[in-house]
Amino acid sequence: MTRSHFANQTLLRPFILNAFSCLLSGLILLMPATVYGDDSEDTGDEDRLYTVQVLRQLADPVLIPLSKNELGQSVPKRDWEIEQNNYQNSPLQAFVRVLSGIGPWLALGTDKSEEGQLRAQYIELARIGIIHSTDPEAGDFMFGEAARDRIVHAHNLAYPLVVAREQLWEPLTDSQKENVVNALKTHRPFEPFPGTWLWFSAIIEAALWELTGEREMEHIERAVESYMGWYIGDGYYTNGATFNWDNYNSYVAQPLMLEVIRICRDQGHPLGDHFEKVKARAFRYAEVLEHMISPEGTFPVIGRSSTYRFATLQHLGYVGARVDWPEELDPGATRAAMTAVIRRMIEAPGTFDNNGWIQPGYVGHQPSARDRYINTGALYNCTLGLAHLGMPADHPFWTAPRAKWFQQKVWSGEDVASQGAYRE
Repeated sequence: MTRSHFANQTLLRPFILNAFSCLLSGLILLMPATVYGDDSEDTGDEDRLYTVQVLRQLADPVLIPLSKNELGQSVPKRDWEIEQNNYQNSPLQAFVRVLSGIGPWLALGTDKSEEGQLRAQYIELARIGIIHSTDPEAGDFMFGEAARDRIVHAHNLAYPLVVAREQLWEPLTDSQKENVVNALKTHRPFEPFPGTWLWFSAIIEAALWELTGEREMEHIERAVESYMGWYIGDGYYTNGATFNWDNYNSYVAQPLMLEVIRICRDQGHPLGDHFEKVKARAFRYAEVLEHMISPEGTFPVIGRSSTYRFATLQHLGYVGARVDWPEELDPGATRAAMTAVIRRMIEAPGTFDNNGWIQPGYVGHQPSARDRYINTGALYNCTLGLAHLGMPADHPFWTAPRAKWFQQKVWSGEDVASQGAYRE
């Protein structure tokens, strides 16, 4: 890409984005502010437009400054972050978590539709962000001196490179790819904690394997073999020898497990033989997630990192975008349920500060809800909950009529099927 081409794109971008934003805003104003799930025959056009607007609301404060090498000076340093002295990697976390969240959407590529043209702009923004964040000479270089938590943050760069390889990896120059590979390998001096951290190391090495042919296989083997032994039934994996009631099955274990084992299968490794088994378990867990959404469009807030908000729904969108749609779930009802949850969370007063940066909380601004390791950048993990945008606009998830989801049917007294555990 020439400098003049990039300059022209930079000048055009605000006009293109603002035009589509006006279209989205106008349509959103016409949308009912009620809980979804009625018996109307409306399709998911409005729901998709709304969800894309949410994606933009989360991504713009991060990607646009980064495209100018200004993210480091743009991310806020709040009093509690200074007190905890944990703000240093906030820009890194903000970028790679947004990148992981929008990766499935970017993977759809460009087309002539208004959304496809908008997506082209975000593909460019994301790719420029990858270049800047991994270039040691760039103002927003983020992968210098590392600590143990680099395992976590590097995985959020690896995952979208696999998901949107054609858009984010293949157009890079050889030197840019070398910078990315060097950034990913900064995790290697550190030992992952036993549990979900195993998947962070595993997806990094699996991505290197798929993208370059080189990997440290022990990271992959340890994660897969450990979790195959930690399955306790009905679609659920524990976090090692202990049980934690949290949502890490959704926004770590199951999506990364599927992606890693899929890569093993594609590379002809015996670990790939697990794919169909973990897929069936993943479909059951997706069904459980849908059943957790209340008639009002809420879900139980339990466990660590609940300030990641609707990241809890990542796995439900991920299987549809990256694996297949579970036949047990009504796509129109599931879309209605997920959109209802996102609306309740994203529109809660105090969710964003006056400059558009997300604030800590479960619903709105609840500063006491944050974990000790949470900073502003970490909060952008919520973007993972937009994985369902990776299903194209003509997928039944978006075209099926809105319908009542499971708990709406139950609590309105409708006849529903009996409940049973998943058995292998």
